[in-house]
This record gives sequence, C-alpha cells and structure tokens, in this order.
Amino acid sequence: MTTLTRGQSWALVLAATFTMTISYIDRQALAVLAPTITRELRISETQYGLLASAFSLAYLVGAPFAGRWIDRVGARRGLLAAVLVWTVASALHALAPGFGALVVFRVLLGFAESPSFPGASQTVHRALPPADRPRGVGVLFTGSSIGSMIAPPVAVALMGVFGWRGALLVSALSGLVWIPLWMGVAWRSPGREVLDAAPEAEAVDVPAGAYRDATVQGVQAWSALRDPAVLRTLALIVASSPAIGFVLTWSAKYLVRAWGVTQVGVAAFIWLPPLMFDAGSIAFGDLSARLARHPSNARGGTHPALIAASAALAAGATLAMVGATSPWTAMGLAGAAMFGGGGTYAMVTADMLARIPSRGVSTAGGWCASAQALAFVVANPLIGRSVQAHGRYHEALVVLALWVLPGAAAWLAWPRVPAVRARR
Repeated sequence: MTTLTRGQSWALVLAATFTMTISYIDRQALAVLAPTITRELRISETQYGLLASAFSLAYLVGAPFAGRWIDRVGARRGLLAAVLVWTVASALHALAPGFGALVVFRVLLGFAESPSFPGASQTVHRALPPADRPRGVGVLFTGSSIGSMIAPPVAVALMGVFGWRGALLVSALSGLVWIPLWMGVAWRSPGREVLDAAPEAEAVDVPAGAYRDATVQGVQAWSALRDPAVLRTLALIVASSPAIGFVLTWSAKYLVRAWGVTQVGVAAFIWLPPLMFDAGSIAFGDLSARLARHPSNARGGTHPALIAASAALAAGATLAMVGATSPWTAMGLAGAAMFGGGGTYAMVTADMLARIPSRGVSTAGGWCASAQALAFVVANPLIGRSVQAHGRYHEALVVLALWVLPGAAAWLAWPRVPAVRARR
C-alpha cells in the first residue's frame, strides 16, 4: 500500500484547497462588480437575485452527479477536467450583452464547477489519516473564502484598467495557474497512486440498503440520501447557507445601497468576512479534532456543543447587522457570522465524512454542495424582492438569522450513527 509523508499529504490538501480558491474567484468576480454590471446592463434587484440563483440552480442539479462521477474517475483526473471547462465558462461572461446571456453563462459555470467540492473532499479523505481529517476539512473550507477575499481587490483593480468585461476575462484566465501545481502533486508518485487507489475495506454500520448498490467505484447518487449521516448534514447546510450566501453574493450591493460606499470602495470592506470564515473553519476544525474522543462525545465525530456554539454565532451576528451603525460595524458583524458559518460548514462536513464509507465520500460531498446551492436558489430571489420592496436589507437579515436555528436543532436532535473504521 502506497503511503504519503506528512508533507506530501498536506501538499495534496493545499492543492485541493487552491482548487476551491480558483472556483470562488471565478464565481465571485460577478458579485464584486455587480453594482456596475447591473447598472450598465439595466438589471434590477430582483433580476440580480435570479441571476445569482441561475448559478446555484445549475450547481444544485450538477453536484450530486458530479460527486458520483468523481467517485468513478477519481479526483486527480476529475478536478483537472473541471477546471479547464469552468475557465472557459467563466471567460464567456465577458461577452454577455445583457441579462439573458448572463443567465446562460452562469448556468454553464454552475455545472462546470459542480465537481470542485466533491473532488476536493475526496482528496482530503484519501490524503490524510482519520485523526487529521477534521483539520483537513477546516483547511479545505478556507479555499472558498480565500477566493472571496482575493476577488474584490483583483476584480476592482482590473476593472479600473480593462473595464468590467476585461476584469471578468482576466480573472477567469488567471485560474489556469492552478494546473501546474496540481500536476506537480497529484500526477506524480506517490500522490498519483494514493488518489487512484481503490477505497480500503471498512467496518461500517449503516441502515439496511443505504449502500446496497455500492461498488468499488462508488455509490449510486440517490443511495447516499438514505444515510442518516448525510441527511442530518444536509439539514444544517440548508439552514446555514442563506446567511453565508448573503455575505458572499450581496455584500457589494449592500454596502453601496445601505452605506453609500462606491464601487471602488467596496474592496476596502468585503475582504474581512471571508477572512473570518477562514479563521472559523480552521479554529473549529482543529477544536473538533481535539474533542472528537472526549468522554462527553460518546459517538465520536464533531462534539454537539461546538455545533451549537458555531450556529448560534452565525445566527446572532447576522441578526445584529440590523443595528449596525457604520459600514465597518456591519462588515465586522458579517465577519462574526462568517466565523460561525465557517466553523459550522467544516465541522458538519468532517462529521459526515467520518460516518460514511470511503467509496461514497465524493457522492456525499456532491449532495452537500447541492444542498448549499438549493439554499442559494431559494434565498437569492427572495432577498432581491425584499430589498426592492422595502428599499433596505433589515427584513431579509432577520429572516436569514432565524432560519439558521431549526437546522441546527435538527442536527443536534438527529440520532448519530457510529463512525466508520478500517477493517484490520
């Protein structure tokens, strides 16, 4: 059996994390430049909400099947193919003459990026030993927020030189720098052998039929939905994603409308929430790994108290944004919400991956990505309608905050299945 050194293992994890960074630069560039693009193309708030949902809808449909595909072909090949395709889809945004074309290009990008999280999660699972996987998942989630941090200053600076169309084109093509990095760690020995290896034999206690159709290449996409570990994770992701998605998708427009910040000025503010998302995913991921075998956590995995704390922070800070007195206060509270959201994402994902067979990791990861996309599909048009109707964001923020709570309660109350362990 091929083994990796600790350095080689984490090199693969960081390369997979960079995949998420590239994907978020591509998808967030439009959100950063939205005040300018929507004005020049005469796109309303409601239409912008629908535009955001177009990407999420494609991601929602594509992610479960992308996860199944990654389980069959492996992350090594799957991620490379996905990055090449989504770079083309992202570059097409620069040619959009209006709302309709942008919708089509967002759908293409959503489908193309749907293998990103399933492939990255499989890489973490295969590269790291079980004890390090919660930390690895925490690091993995920093990739999306690093991309969200990089996108604002880069997109705004590029717009100043090339206009918004040139900014979208250059930011899309810049993602190709990932390819030589991935080729260096995933296409060379021993990384190649580890990523392409068949899943190890495992002892797992799952409900009858949950993985009845499993093979060495993976599980059927719909079979994973019969697993309690997957279902409870999806419940909390659907509940927490709209609040996180608001910060990622609406921050630039929120700062312009609510606080009078200019398009160029938004870059000075919206780097903070993604940074806090990183901090939360790493901090909670590390703490979860430390408490996984604590006597008060009889079933292993993520300690329930940590989920309660992270979800409460995400909900409370989102609600507190209603009373913000300045753009910095608002972004500080958004950052606190993202700290809790990053921790929640990292911990529930690591907990789920600890309780399902290796052969189903990417498929389950695809369903997680799909659940997040579903939340965005529903939430974004409703946020747009609320803002257009009320002329402010207060009502939307209250609903987003309260929506986190039932999902957290469901996750905490749901019976936990035992963790998977390798057969001796």
